[in-house]
Amino acid sequence: MASWHPAESEGREHDSESRGRRKGRLSRYGRGVYAIPLLLAVSVLAAFQVTETPRGDAGTAGTEPSGAAAGRTETSTLPVVTEAPKGKSYDAELFSAELPPGAPIPKNGAGTFTVLPGTSPRVGSGELYRYTVELEDGVTLTEGNDSFARLVQQTLSDSRSWTNPRGGGISLQRVDAEGPSPDFRVTLVSQNTAREVCGYGNGLPYDSSCRIDERVYISAARWVRGAVAFDGDIGTYRRYVINHEVGHVLGNGHTACPAQGVLAPVMVQQTFSVANNELHRLNERVSQGTDIPANGLVCKPNAWPFPLGEHAEPPK
Repeated sequence: MASWHPAESEGREHDSESRGRRKGRLSRYGRGVYAIPLLLAVSVLAAFQVTETPRGDAGTAGTEPSGAAAGRTETSTLPVVTEAPKGKSYDAELFSAELPPGAPIPKNGAGTFTVLPGTSPRVGSGELYRYTVELEDGVTLTEGNDSFARLVQQTLSDSRSWTNPRGGGISLQRVDAEGPSPDFRVTLVSQNTAREVCGYGNGLPYDSSCRIDERVYISAARWVRGAVAFDGDIGTYRRYVINHEVGHVLGNGHTACPAQGVLAPVMVQQTFSVANNELHRLNERVSQGTDIPANGLVCKPNAWPFPLGEHAEPPK
């Protein structure tokens, strides 16, 4: 969504014939509750803010796949799966990166994470990526903590998300603490944990989510209040941030609004803006290695890589 140079893991060997062999490629945190060294993550993040560029994003400088995708496409410069082009027209405005006002937000957490129980069937076809849904200890949502897990699973199982057959051929499956080791983890964290891990204040004082290695960090501040670009539509924003950050796991970097009045590609940093002029100014302050032109183009907010659904043809 709005990660400013998230750290990448080193390339890992991949054996597509045996899911169990992924254990040597991915970090193992054990089962149930465990702690993450946040200060180390921040140190790595700071280093990458100077030297790293986003990986695998169409139209960006970087092309190496990242996260769970590392090692899967050693000879390819393409992401594991890419999103569809957009073509719907609309009237749009220029939006701000500020956190909207609203309900109280979970500001602090314990820095440890618990896997939320629940599993899903395998969705899609092709290379299988397993994921867990997790919550930082000490974070409480007014609608119930299980609501986060349900929406993550519903979003990633939707035919408009990354398993769409037009995306390149992957499948996703949710596992829990008693299941096999996951390829990535989708984690809701407190405002301050997200700020610490995702580089808040390192040139951009805006709340954001990010992906570090195989972990997606979803900021509770944004989960509760959303983004100005979504004009109070919290449900659509939440689906956007899930799809955007998992898009990074699958090898996609940030991109620009491609044309006036079209739905924004989900890899546009819509948490900050759907207007290229604003994103250009933000990238001048903290470069993402992505060329966002100041060309006046403004997109419409969009939560999905494939908003037309499973079998619909992309717009001409």
